[in-house]
Amino acid sequence: MQNATRHALVTGASSGIGAAIVSRLAGDGWRVTGAARRALAAEGEGVRSIACDLSEASARAQLLEATGPVDAFVHAAGFMETGTLGGLDATALARMWDLHVAAAEHLANGLAPRMQQGGRIVLIGSRTATGSPGRSQYAATKAALVAMARSWAMELAPKGITVNVVAPAATDTPMLNDPARASVVPKLPPIGRLIRPEEVAASVAFLLSEEASAITGQVLTICGGSSL
Repeated sequence: MQNATRHALVTGASSGIGAAIVSRLAGDGWRVTGAARRALAAEGEGVRSIACDLSEASARAQLLEATGPVDAFVHAAGFMETGTLGGLDATALARMWDLHVAAAEHLANGLAPRMQQGGRIVLIGSRTATGSPGRSQYAATKAALVAMARSWAMELAPKGITVNVVAPAATDTPMLNDPARASVVPKLPPIGRLIRPEEVAASVAFLLSEEASAITGQVLTICGGSSL
């Protein structure tokens, strides 16, 4: 199937990694539906924008109805709140869980049954999923994405649908300047620079390609040597 006939839903599409993924897929000839709280700057040229607060179950249901069948689902929506043990805020965990995990589950649950052979699901995780001081709640939600992806990969493999996680280290996005993570300074990877959103988008594009049809249930870590 040619990309021009394929349709992808990308969440978190208005900025950062999500916006880079929308741009890359549109450039590769995909039809892209981008979901975010605000309209996409790149709307047009095969890109449709849907305003949606993914933390709300009712909004996710409306998004599924408006999007229709897709060939690929990329969940890039996310944010970080930080805190150390003894001062953790349960509501912060709930907010991150709703956006990172519950939204991924709700949307994949509605989209996967309608995917044909060759369908793709990619969740944007984080190298932090293996643990990081001051980021335990964020790490927990990203680790949950890996568990879900591996489980779904086993369920969907007989249907020819792959599920993978792309896990970047500190990436040059607006989230790095979010006041909610001001107490935890991002670590510069050993390569001497932050990961670029376009590099993450390129990896996602590969996992959505026919050449990646034998890759499923995996975590692709883009860390610039941070995990060494």
